[in-house]
Amino acid sequence: MFSRRSFLRASVLGTSCTATLPAFLTGTFDALAAEARDKSATQTVTGKDAPILVVIQLAGGNDGLNTVVPFGNDHYRRARPKLALAGQDVLKLNDQFGLHPALTGLQKLHDAGQLAIVHGVGYPNPNRSHFRSTEIWATGSDSNRVERQGWIGRYFDHACPGADPVVGVALGRAMPQAFAAKNPTGVSLENPESYRFVDSGEMGMGGPTDGGAAYYRELNDDGDNSGGSIQSLGSGRMSTSDPRAFLERTALDAQLSSDTIRAITAKAKTQVPYPGNPLAANLKLIAQLIAGGLPTRVFYASQGGFDTHTNQLTSHQRLLTDLGGALAAFLADLTALGHLDRVMVLTFSEFGRRVAENQSGGTDHGAGAPLFIAGGRVKAGLHGVPPGLAPKDLFNGDVKFTTDFRSVYAGLLEDWLKTPSAPVLGRRFEPLRLVG
Repeated sequence: MFSRRSFLRASVLGTSCTATLPAFLTGTFDALAAEARDKSATQTVTGKDAPILVVIQLAGGNDGLNTVVPFGNDHYRRARPKLALAGQDVLKLNDQFGLHPALTGLQKLHDAGQLAIVHGVGYPNPNRSHFRSTEIWATGSDSNRVERQGWIGRYFDHACPGADPVVGVALGRAMPQAFAAKNPTGVSLENPESYRFVDSGEMGMGGPTDGGAAYYRELNDDGDNSGGSIQSLGSGRMSTSDPRAFLERTALDAQLSSDTIRAITAKAKTQVPYPGNPLAANLKLIAQLIAGGLPTRVFYASQGGFDTHTNQLTSHQRLLTDLGGALAAFLADLTALGHLDRVMVLTFSEFGRRVAENQSGGTDHGAGAPLFIAGGRVKAGLHGVPPGLAPKDLFNGDVKFTTDFRSVYAGLLEDWLKTPSAPVLGRRFEPLRLVG
């Protein structure tokens, strides 16, 4: 017997799409209906009964040195006569490192044993282009190799066959490149009240241009979601050359996922107040979807504005205040909702900033930087080797990476999402053990 999902797939194909799709595509209907039956039969694990990963992109290149501050390092203070943060001002983690004073929310998580900080995360032969470095992080590729599929998309392909279309949910207007997959899945949205399927007549017959996300449009599609200068990085395009993927990504799953999301957000309530910033609003929505039982394995959100070439002190403080407050509220909400131990949060930025400040009161594109992982089951504390800041330890003025970002991915894939990492990452990386 068909499940409701399979029935919708078959009925959408057989009725609402037949009149608008090119004739050469109609021959795939029977095969897709059979595939839908097979997928429904093999679906066993969903976000309702499995760990959930929340990925937050700090778009623009976050200044790691003024986020996890090496206040005890003389080279740091010499390189930044105006931007260096003093020891008496930071939120101390130990006698060498402290958090930016705006990160009181993360300090609370650290003190509660819910925050891990990984030093010097990056990759060999770093690229200082926002777009190329974001692509490297999104695909898990080497810097000299271009990959089409994202690391999360490959996780979906390898570990989530037959999963609901909402196995991946991205908060934003376009699907992140990290979700690009051989078998496209996942949805993107902003405002769930106006989230709905847009048919081919409204979008035109050219097909999707942003990885299928165009088929999940908002009714009121205006306004800036992040207020940041680089807020849309990582919105890579998925291939639409395969008609089966085109159909699967649009007509087959859109109606069911949009109905489900709207129903959940209408009923699920959060338990704590959130700050009034876009990232907090997205995390609040994610908490609602988790509480409502949406079968999602990976959520993706972003915070823009980290390209701090000028007047960094003011803008960086605002950005980190928003980040820390949003994360603290999110984890407090998950605790109240009873889901804290099911969720792990990963933050990343495409690169750090130069060690030396520039002449405009800011910092320029760099390389290695720390990242945060938060959750109820995280191995809290500082991880990895702090990179050296002496001139002899730098590469063209940049912090050298000491932890490959794919080791972080490998640890989360193996220890949190419970899947072998090598098929997802293309080869074996030593997992960084971050799950307690």
